[in-house]
Amino acid sequence: MNANWLITLERKSVVQNDFGEEVETWLPLVSDLFAEKQDVSDGERVAAAEVSATITTRFRVQWADEYQDLSPLDRLVFEGRTFDISAVKEPPNTYHEILEISAAARAE
Repeated sequence: MNANWLITLERKSVVQNDFGEEVETWLPLVSDLFAEKQDVSDGERVAAAEVSATITTRFRVQWADEYQDLSPLDRLVFEGRTFDISAVKEPPNTYHEILEISAAARAE
């Protein structure tokens, strides 16, 4: 695996603010994780007279206990852009070696 990009995996958490209120926020699950990156597609769509573009990317990371339960409820940050995770899987014949993360981000 040629993992030469750094990513951060984030998980939504509930914390208390300065007023004692519970608020949802994103906290790092793991930072500075080396990943292999492959752009799968980019697409444009027109909705309600607004054009939006997305970039779909597949990231491959070394499997680890601390994020083995990663799911579409989590997200990924790469080069300052936030990606929504759509799928997480272990490729065939790589049991507990590699995780593939499919994710999409809005193109800016």
